[in-house]
Amino acid sequence: MGLPEVLERIERACRRAGRDPRGVRLVAVTKGRSPEEIAEKVLRHGAFPLGESRVQEALKKMEALQAEWHLIGPLQRNKAKFAPRFALLHSLDSLRLAEALEGVGAKAGVRLRVLVEVNLGREPQKHGFLEEELPEALARLKEMPHLEVLGLMTVPPIGPEGLVRPLFRRLSELADRYGLPERSMGMSEDFEWAVEEGATYVRVGRALFVD
Repeated sequence: MGLPEVLERIERACRRAGRDPRGVRLVAVTKGRSPEEIAEKVLRHGAFPLGESRVQEALKKMEALQAEWHLIGPLQRNKAKFAPRFALLHSLDSLRLAEALEGVGAKAGVRLRVLVEVNLGREPQKHGFLEEELPEALARLKEMPHLEVLGLMTVPPIGPEGLVRPLFRRLSELADRYGLPERSMGMSEDFEWAVEEGATYVRVGRALFVD
């Protein structure tokens, strides 16, 4: 498919939903890709945010590529000290992690920009807060001055449109309810549904690297 076609599909999805395409940012997921591949398939088309799932892999690539880096996978508390290296953390999934990040932000004298992960599919193997846990969690996060909560993120179950799209819609509803502008949702197989339901970040990897 490639990056230009992904951008075209995002734009078409925005038109179908009556949205301005400038309201959706593509995060290029670069897990398992070499700096050379990333430069060829992504960065030659523009300055797109690069998303990594693992801190150590991201740190190695940061040495080779100048880019805006996002952490999109789970962050272990023992690696929280690396959080300031990322422009945005998409997967704040527990209050214990939030407390660790607050400490890191306080020590570094910075506010860390985060999205709160919500497990809308209620899958036991996945990370994130359940919907009913959000009010208390967001209230606690507001008390942490070195965290800036910008929005919500979800990873829905793999499945048909009738299963996935309502979860995207629900994430947008929750973000609106709590006055949060950003919603990170949608990957290679479902990003168009996510855009139509209000995504402001889509995390696309595989589709960018397919010729």
